[in-house]
Amino acid sequence: MDGREFKDSLTNAIRYWEVRRLLYNAVLALVVIVHFVAAMPASRHSINPDMALGVFLLAVVANVAYCAAYIPDVFTQASGYREAWRRLRWIVFTTGTVFAAIITHFLSYGLFISG
Repeated sequence: MDGREFKDSLTNAIRYWEVRRLLYNAVLALVVIVHFVAAMPASRHSINPDMALGVFLLAVVANVAYCAAYIPDVFTQASGYREAWRRLRWIVFTTGTVFAAIITHFLSYGLFISG
């Protein structure tokens, strides 16, 4: 892989994944909101600065984990499977988003039940 191919693969990965990051974050935010609303009125009492910082930290960790998709994306684009990968990488996005939503479900449940 020369420098030009790497740059093209990286540009394509950024173009693909960053647009979908908005949907990823929206799905995770929706999971948190649903848990918050479902646990009301008790959940309102659990809001404090420490919880806000914890939720912020978890959001950052979720977005760092999202970046893991770049590694296989860029390398697969450099292989002979480039076209197949571009058609099927939505499966990686969907699977990753569902997996993150499940983790968010359990963390949110724990936040609002214990609060």
